[in-house]
Parts: sequence; structure tokens; C-alpha cells
Amino acid sequence: MPLALLALAVSAFGIGTTEFVMMGLLPQVADDLGTSVPTAGHLVSAYAIGVVVGAPLLTALGSRIPRKRMLLLLMALFTVGNLASALAPGFGWLVAGRALAGLPHGAFFGLGAVVAARLVREDRQARAVATMFLGLTVANILGVPAATLLGQHLGWRATFLVVSVIGLLAMAALARLVPHVPVDERQGLGRELRALGRPQVLLGLLTAVFGFAGVFAVYSYLASMTTEVMGFGDSTVTVVLALFGLGMTGGALAAGPLTDRALRPTLYGSLTALVLALVAFRFTVHVPWLALVTVVVLGAVGFMTTTPLQMLVMNKAKDAPTLASASNHSAFNLANAGGAWAGGAAVAAGWGWTSPALVGAGLTVVGLVIAAVAGLLDRTGTGKGASRVVAGSPLTADGPAVSRSSSPASGS
Repeated sequence: MPLALLALAVSAFGIGTTEFVMMGLLPQVADDLGTSVPTAGHLVSAYAIGVVVGAPLLTALGSRIPRKRMLLLLMALFTVGNLASALAPGFGWLVAGRALAGLPHGAFFGLGAVVAARLVREDRQARAVATMFLGLTVANILGVPAATLLGQHLGWRATFLVVSVIGLLAMAALARLVPHVPVDERQGLGRELRALGRPQVLLGLLTAVFGFAGVFAVYSYLASMTTEVMGFGDSTVTVVLALFGLGMTGGALAAGPLTDRALRPTLYGSLTALVLALVAFRFTVHVPWLALVTVVVLGAVGFMTTTPLQMLVMNKAKDAPTLASASNHSAFNLANAGGAWAGGAAVAAGWGWTSPALVGAGLTVVGLVIAAVAGLLDRTGTGKGASRVVAGSPLTADGPAVSRSSSPASGS
């Protein structure tokens, strides 16, 4: 795996930290800016809205910009958004800063996944994409707890200042390690839009929306489950979230080689395992040690779905994968918002703190059915089979490298 993937992973670490740290800083922000915690929760939504809007918009605007330069521009926008958040004079300005920081999220991961796939042989593309996503999972183990602790002791503004520094370091790594990736002259916005409209791409995006929503139906309320159901104190919440992050990292590590070997079976297996884990959590949450084990499993099987879903939409978009890849992150954030809403609605209806697990299982079943339908269309010839993301040789810092012969992953 080339060192350029390290630069992408560092960038993903910074993005993951700023995305999830707000959940732990809401009380501090609310106190400092004189608002309520529920109102401060709009800061989470502002970031998600930025992702959903920015992914297709910025990808479209940058469709003719060389890939490395576009990555640098996106990370610069991310850094400015976090700096604006740190210096925000009031709540409204902080909302704007969070939305600004969210704008490049989906476009960066979408473009980064395409670049990562270009850096390696065809039979290692999923592993390359999973390596980039490792930065996101490590952020949940180290970045989010550390940033939350920093915010609690030095103020929430210090957290966003540190994330801004991470953004600058990521830009330096991208500039130094990522090779020049030219734009295919045949590509353009029209071609990207046509690729996005292919039935199999749309089915892949719908699978992401419903399948991954099951994860956030539980994750959004994991802190409350920890104190209200498991019986742990507030100080244990950070540990439980870190365990979830450990599971995410394990899932990302496993997903890469499994997806390279058999894409659709990996997707079916991870979604099925997620359904079973969510149903099991409904019962194991009452036994503290079993609950902690299930939290790790939930993180693992939940995040194991992301790599096959990412590769699926990229493969189905074929030679114009950038917009589809970025739109997949819009789908993931719709899943985040939808899962959190559905889980919260169940709690508000009086079904108890464990009800989000069953709601999440139901949402994931819908995603699994959509994935199965898409797979059936492939087998019957109704849907066109996938090709690899990019034909030709992988890239090195000096340009194309000689690639050994390889066979495409089965089941894609």
C-alpha cells in the first residue's frame, strides 16, 4: 500500500474527529453560548446538511480540476470551516461554521476513494479504500475522546482550533505524498450525472441509506443507553464509545480484503450480521459485560458495510465514478439523520431506551432487501455487471506504475 494512502487517512482522521466530537461537546457549547442542549443539537444537523449538500455540489464544480489539487482545496475548506467554528462569536455563526466544515466531507471521501483505488492494483482497490477509511474509525477511538476531553478542560473552541491544525497537517501530507492524478478528458459533469442515474447506482445509494441507518439508530443514543440501561456512570460513556470505535476499526480492516475477494457476499453478510447484532443488543444491553461485547460487534459489522457499499457504487458508475462515490457519503449522512430520527421517535413514543435497536434492525432489513434485489438484477442480466473503477495501471508518485496481472473481484 503506497504512502499516499497515509495522507488520505490523516485527512479522514481530522474529518471524523470534527464530525463526531460535537456530540460530546453539546453541554459545554450550550452553557457557553446561552442556549439549551436540544437547541445546540442543531449543530450536529448543520454539519450533516453541509455534507448532503456539499457532496454532489462540490464534486460537480470540481469535475475538471486535477484530483490532487481538488483534494487540497477540499481540505482547505474543511480547515477554514473549523477555524470559523472556533472563532464564532455567537450560536448562529457557529451553525454556519459547522455547515461550512461539513461541505467538503462527502466530496473529499468520494474523490479520495477514487484516488485510493487508482493507487493500487485492481485486486487491492477495496483494501486501499478501506485503508483511507481507517482514519475515520481511528478518529472514534482516539480523536473524538481526546478532543472531547480537551473541550471539557480548555473549552470547546480549543477543540476546533486543534482540528484546524490537523487540517493543515493533512494538507501538507496530501501535497507531499499524493501523486498527480489527471482528469480523464472524456469525463465531465454530464457523464458523471448519467452514471449517477444508473439503476444499480441508485439501488446502491438506497442500500446505504437504509442499511447504515440501523447503525445510527443505536449509536445516536448509546450514551443514554450506557447510563439508563447498562447502569454505568457518566464517566464510562467515553469508554463505551471508544469500544464502538475499536469495533469500527476491526470491521474496516476485515472489509477491505473480503470486498476484494467477493463484493456482494461481503455486503449481504455484513448487513445480515448487523441485523442479528441489533436484535441481540435489545437483550444483551441488560447484562453489562454482554452489552460491551455487543457494542464492539455492532461497530465492527456496522462499519463493515461501508467498504462494499462504496466499491459497489463506484464500480456501477464505471468510468465516471466520482459523483456517485461522493453521493454515497450523502447517503450515509441521510442514514445518520434518518436512523437518529427513527430511534428517537421510538423512545419518544414510550417504547424504552432499548427500542432503537429493534427499529435499527428493521431499517437494516430494508437495506438488505434492496441489496438482494440489486444482486438479483445483476444475475438475471437486467442490471449491467460492474467493471473496475479505473482501467489501466496504478499510480505512483512519478506516474503510472507497472501492474501485475490480476483478476477482478468475484461477486461484484
